Amino acid sequence: MIKLNDIVVKFGDFTALHDINVHVKEGEFFTFLGPSGCGKTTTLRTITGFIQPASGTVFMKDKDITRVPIEKRNIGIVFQSYALFPTMTVYDNIAFGLKLKKLGKKEIDEKVRDIARKVDLSDEQLAKAVSQLSGGQQQRVAIARALVTSPSIICLDEPLSNLDAKLRVQLRNELKKMQKEFGITSIYVTHDQEEALTLSDRIAVFNKGYIEQIGTPNEIYNHSATEFVCNFIGDINRLGDEMVAELNARGAGLDPAWHHYIRLERLHINKKDDGKHFMFEGKVVASEYYGLYIKYTVESFGQTLRVIEKNDGTNPFVEGEVVGLSFNVRNIMSYEPKGEEDA
Repeated sequence: MIKLNDIVVKFGDFTALHDINVHVKEGEFFTFLGPSGCGKTTTLRTITGFIQPASGTVFMKDKDITRVPIEKRNIGIVFQSYALFPTMTVYDNIAFGLKLKKLGKKEIDEKVRDIARKVDLSDEQLAKAVSQLSGGQQQRVAIARALVTSPSIICLDEPLSNLDAKLRVQLRNELKKMQKEFGITSIYVTHDQEEALTLSDRIAVFNKGYIEQIGTPNEIYNHSATEFVCNFIGDINRLGDEMVAELNARGAGLDPAWHHYIRLERLHINKKDDGKHFMFEGKVVASEYYGLYIKYTVESFGQTLRVIEKNDGTNPFVEGEVVGLSFNVRNIMSYEPKGEEDA
C-alpha cells in the first residue's frame, strides 16, 4: 500500500532521516513510535507530501508519489492540533474537503451526515460551532473530516495527546474500532508506548532518525531487537553483575560483558519450583498497590528488582518480608554494549 524506499530527509546540514524503509500493508494500522525529535513525524510528513526527501522514493499502490502534490495524494490527515476552523460549524468543517472537490450540495450532505453517524456525531452537534465542542468531540470531527473524502490512507499525528488520560483511553478504543469498521490503511504517530501496543498491527520504533525495529506489538515488547527498544518499550529490570554471576554459576551461560534485562511480569514471587525457573531469596523493600496488580521492589544479590504480581485478593507481601524470587532464564533479553549510550 505505502512503501518508503531509502528515504533520507535533510534540513540544511542536519540529516533528520537516515535510509528509512517501511512497507505499510493495505488495511493495516501501522504506528511510528519514538521519543520527541526521533523522526516519526518527519516520516509522516514525507508520506503526506509536506516534506520532500533529499533522496529515496515514496510509493502508494506501486505508484511513485514522491513529487506528487499534497492535494493529489488522496491521503486523509488528522493533526495533533486537529487544525479545525473554530468559527465554522461542525457540518462545514467536515464538508470543507468535499466543497474543494466541487461536489454537488446533495452529495455533500449525504456524505457528511453518513460519516457523522459513523463517528457518533449527532445532527445537533453538526449545527454547532467547533469551539462549542469538547476535546473528544473535536477529535471525532477531525477524523470525520479526514475520512469523508474517502482517502486511500489516513495519517494521524498524535491525535490524542491534547486529551486527559481517561478520555485518551476511551477514544483510543473508539479509534481502533472505527479503523476496523472502515478497513482503512492507517499510519499513526505517537510517543506513548501503551497507545502503540494497544492500537497497532505493527510498529516502527524510531530513534535519532533511524528505525530500530519493525514488528508486531508482541515482537517489539517480548523480542526487542535492540537495547534502545528494550528500554523504551514498557518497564524493565537490568540485571546487575552479581546477579549475572550467580546465574552463570547455576549454568545460565550469560555473557558477563553484555547487558541483560527481564520484564517485570516475568519475575515471580513464591512460585512453586517447577524445575524451569531459577529460584532466589529476596527481601521486599517497597510495594505499590494498583488494584489489578501490585508492583513490588525486591532486594536480591546486591540489587533491587521490580516485580508485578496479579492481585489475587490475598494479603499482599509487606516491607521487610523475605520471599522467594524466580524467573526463567529464557525470558532474559541480552544485548552487546555499543558505546557510551548503552553503558
